[in-house]
Amino acid sequence: MSDSQKNQLRANSLSTAQIAFLVISAAAPLTAVAGGVPVSMLLGNGAGIAGTFGVVTIILLVFAVGYVAMSRHVTNAGAFYAFAAQGLGGRVGGGAALIAILSYNAMQIGVLGLLGAAPAGTFGAMGVNLPWYVWSFIAIAVVGILGYRQVDLSAKILVVLVALEYVIVLIVDVAIFLKGGDAGLSMAPFSVTQVMSGSPLIGVLFCFAAFIGFEATTIYGEEARDPTKSIPRATYFSVILIGVFYMVTAWLMAVGAGVDKLMPTLQGLADPTTFLFILTEQYAGHAVAVVMGILFLTSLFAGVLAFHNGVARYKYVAGREGILPDSVGVTHPVYQSPHVGSMIQTVIAVVVIGLFAVLGLDPVLQLFTWLTQLGTLGVLGLMGLTSFSVMAFFGRDPRGEGAMSVKVLPLVSGLVLAYLFVAIFYKFGDLTGAAGWLGVALPALVPLAGVVGYLLASGLAARDPGRFANLGRGR
Repeated sequence: MSDSQKNQLRANSLSTAQIAFLVISAAAPLTAVAGGVPVSMLLGNGAGIAGTFGVVTIILLVFAVGYVAMSRHVTNAGAFYAFAAQGLGGRVGGGAALIAILSYNAMQIGVLGLLGAAPAGTFGAMGVNLPWYVWSFIAIAVVGILGYRQVDLSAKILVVLVALEYVIVLIVDVAIFLKGGDAGLSMAPFSVTQVMSGSPLIGVLFCFAAFIGFEATTIYGEEARDPTKSIPRATYFSVILIGVFYMVTAWLMAVGAGVDKLMPTLQGLADPTTFLFILTEQYAGHAVAVVMGILFLTSLFAGVLAFHNGVARYKYVAGREGILPDSVGVTHPVYQSPHVGSMIQTVIAVVVIGLFAVLGLDPVLQLFTWLTQLGTLGVLGLMGLTSFSVMAFFGRDPRGEGAMSVKVLPLVSGLVLAYLFVAIFYKFGDLTGAAGWLGVALPALVPLAGVVGYLLASGLAARDPGRFANLGRGR
């Protein structure tokens, strides 16, 4: 390996398709459809969740315009951090780095809770009775090995798993469509009346959470074969594919149950996450439902692996650029992976899972719900911050980008995302069931991480002004 390759991520290792699958898997399509959609229907706006997915897709496409414009000029595995540092300054970038590390840690460890509970129930019915946390620890070990090695190995595994997720759900979608649902293919789920029914804000928040992961396209820029083309393509492709898939599937799930019967059906279920499996049995048969149950487990695994890869890269960049200790910012001499960041993430996951196990807390209602919503809150804040960073960056030098791409649309997305951040922050306890002081303490971790990152960057500015001046620069 040449000197120029040392302590660098493995360049030219990911195609547009591989990057897209890495981030789509973080969005965990089957997990979102089987777990998130029924719950969002029940607590949010019922059948109107299909139309809500359309609205959220448009919001994210608006955000993506400025996001990909920035990616053409700043290629850095730090993504949100790098964009904030280059747009609003190194201290703000430091805050963004710590919020990103907190958020993706929370998302990955939260999903590990569900990944522990799901196989505990599935295999328990077969006579293999192991506590949920044992399954979580097994997943941590496998993900840790894959995260330590080359990123294209993870990508190849995720391509297969995510493709199978889409295939199994599309089989059910087609079956419902061909049979005409319960009472015809009504377009009512897309009506304004239906979208605004119930609790539309909760519906929007759940829909947004289902997309978390798509924004990670830019963290693979240093490893992409042609980042100026592959990152924008992967970003738009991911948003459109995820959005259309969720929207159509939510629509067919609603008409499969019957728009008028949907809410009574969901309210009558002891566990709303069984809703899709019930529809699958009804429209596609038992065999398909069994296969879907297995793929539900692999969907969770794929999501955990993708989040692990993402947070390892944020830690690597924060170490490489001086916000975290230099020892964190190194890559493996053979695999060129961010192996130190990966190992740190593995240790943190073991500690948090162990803590929840010792305290006897529920892996789904508490670990999964609390931490994934915390992650969603942090990513919302980062996306809003990034929109304003885009405006500041190109305000100094347009670099050939149009005003609509780097001023108007980022302003719109920034204001919308800032509103959503505030709404979740103040209603966090109600949305997650985190009672009492936890409803305040958990969301407060996001601004606290921002303050810590700001102070760490300030410390770097004092001891090494030259290094501080280069925070977030393109690589």
